[in-house]
Amino acid sequence: MKILVHSIFFPPVLTGVGKYTGEMVAWLTARGHEVRVVTAPPYYPEWRVSPGYRAGGYATERWDGALVWRCPLWVPARPGGLMRLLHLASFATSSFPVMLRQLPWRPDIVWVVEPPLFCAPTGWLVARLCGAQAWLHVQDYEVDAAFDLGILRGAAVHRMVSVLERCLMGRFDRVSTISQRMLELARAKGVPLGRLVSFPNWVDVAELAPPEGPNPVRQELGIAPDQIVALYSGTMGRKQGLELLAQAADRLQDRSGLVFVFCGDGAGREELVALCDGLPDVRFLHLQPLERLGALLGMADMHLMPQQAGAADLVMPSKLTGMLASGAPVVATCAKGTELARVVADRGLIVPPGDADALARAICALADDKDLRTRLGANARDYAEQHLSRDKVLAAFEKALETSCGRVGAG
Repeated sequence: MKILVHSIFFPPVLTGVGKYTGEMVAWLTARGHEVRVVTAPPYYPEWRVSPGYRAGGYATERWDGALVWRCPLWVPARPGGLMRLLHLASFATSSFPVMLRQLPWRPDIVWVVEPPLFCAPTGWLVARLCGAQAWLHVQDYEVDAAFDLGILRGAAVHRMVSVLERCLMGRFDRVSTISQRMLELARAKGVPLGRLVSFPNWVDVAELAPPEGPNPVRQELGIAPDQIVALYSGTMGRKQGLELLAQAADRLQDRSGLVFVFCGDGAGREELVALCDGLPDVRFLHLQPLERLGALLGMADMHLMPQQAGAADLVMPSKLTGMLASGAPVVATCAKGTELARVVADRGLIVPPGDADALARAICALADDKDLRTRLGANARDYAEQHLSRDKVLAAFEKALETSCGRVGAG
């Protein structure tokens, strides 16, 4: 098959959408498929273009067998509501002629990733012009999340954007997303049931197997083997509610033997560092290279996953797969009944969003009970092996691609 990917995020971005898109492309090319990618220079989560790339020019490169076009975009220094929209629009505009340039190649599938939804019209148009299947993959519902988190405001604007989103999603031949609740939301937005495809995030379960022997990251940070590590690792942005981490660490600052490690980069990092100023036993790490991910996650006795209220069914955190595969329990802030709560149930503890006291109590409960940590961690690892294995997920996705193109039986 010939697959054209349109995504603003792509390696060397190692978090979220970029990581999964890159691994998907590498897996498909290794299986003999032809893949082209139209993307931007890497800039996330630091919100500045990485060294070796240019924000203002076009470039091409080869990446794991795929031909990749890098298109210009504007990256704001402070990504607020309007600035973020202009930023996304800049990539949608600059990538439009490059997408049209792929028409003579005649792809079988045009695969568009949301966010950003700005790319959806171009992907749909190119698919229609060359007779390809138009496929929209929703990694998170950016429109709903932007309004719920206050990034965008106004009832009239919400109605207008929601109508546009509904219209665009309904035109695609296939719409996939990463959780059952997000599939249900796509159905509520008017996507016919027969066009929906489950395509969850995955993890290399072998690469992230619970480590044996001394952990190198623990040793580098000077953390003793008998100390309990509560780890947050991921993008430090607005939708995580990161201030809760500082509040929990503040409440537990007099507790001996407990160390907080906060690893990541993003727009919220500077504020989190300031909130933790003066707190003992709080360590900060920048985003770690992929080859250290197993050791990083393996140092944790528990993983912390703060989320703002309202985001748990709109955004399924990509970091969750690695947490589960590492074999340590997860402490997640989310409401009962959400998709995130269902996944974490019996693999960690759930606390209400925004409740620092409840988060601190959950951390203490796990720190004080080794048997509970062991049982919940084993359940987490088992769930990752059964449901999140990279090869299993991507093999099912490949079959869905072939079915969409009419190359295999619908059964």
